[in-house]
Amino acid sequence: MQRTSHGYKLQSAMEYLMTYGWAILIIAVVMVALFALGVFNSSNFSPRATAGACQVVRNVESTTLQGQCQGELPMYVPYFKGLSYISTPYFTDNMGSMTVSAWMYFPNVSYGQNPRIVANGHTDSNNVGFQLMMNDGGAGGWFDVGNSISKGTAAWAYTIHPGEWYYYVGTYDRSAGSVKAYIDGKQVGAGSFTGTVWSNISVAIGYNPYYKGDYVKGDISNVQIYNVSLSANDVEQLYLEGIGGAPIDPVHIVAWWPLNGNAQDYSGNSNNGNSTGVSYTAAWTSGYSQP
Repeated sequence: MQRTSHGYKLQSAMEYLMTYGWAILIIAVVMVALFALGVFNSSNFSPRATAGACQVVRNVESTTLQGQCQGELPMYVPYFKGLSYISTPYFTDNMGSMTVSAWMYFPNVSYGQNPRIVANGHTDSNNVGFQLMMNDGGAGGWFDVGNSISKGTAAWAYTIHPGEWYYYVGTYDRSAGSVKAYIDGKQVGAGSFTGTVWSNISVAIGYNPYYKGDYVKGDISNVQIYNVSLSANDVEQLYLEGIGGAPIDPVHIVAWWPLNGNAQDYSGNSNNGNSTGVSYTAAWTSGYSQP
């Protein structure tokens, strides 16, 4: 039987697929793997800031930001691998009102792996000045403020997805007696409190010193502490600046740990931290998208 031109074309197509099909399949698998690893994440190609590229400079005449302060991505972020943490010496500041903020990343969500920032008072080791953290299981969390007598809590019900970066903020307005919690620039919880936050505090990043073994496995970046309660608009603006954002109120920033390769305080107040077992990595952009 005479073979038609259609038959020749079909045979040619089959021969092409048999010859190059495996190569095409391998290329497709490699591309999927590269996407999964974040190789094509636009954050990988954004300008990076080195440690100390932006900092608060204080002098008699003014307090200003100086350096590379346009929200460039950090070169490094710390990885807390369990039994690792960052702590600070005790420092004194007027914490009548306050704001605590940080970017956090969870590779998984389970008990003992709940990223947190804890401050404890020098005069009472049984209580914390404040806590900003997520809850076990990733379905919520809270921001606590308190003294040795009472405390207020702004709790939230907000599902956290492993493998993604989130921006957490907790505020306490003493004059209004209100405690508020924010995630990614939006308020997610509120409470009330009328006490006094400790003025002599030490900060622990990545673990709770009162619950042994409660260490974090994940990343925490750009921790900022203010002695004022930032407004909702300020919180949203900080979120929109992204993980490399500088303090929005340099005058009232108490401590600023970008954690970009070290635990130095760039608020101009020299509240430098100490890293124990913390690894700083440049391969941190998976799960992060610029707001």
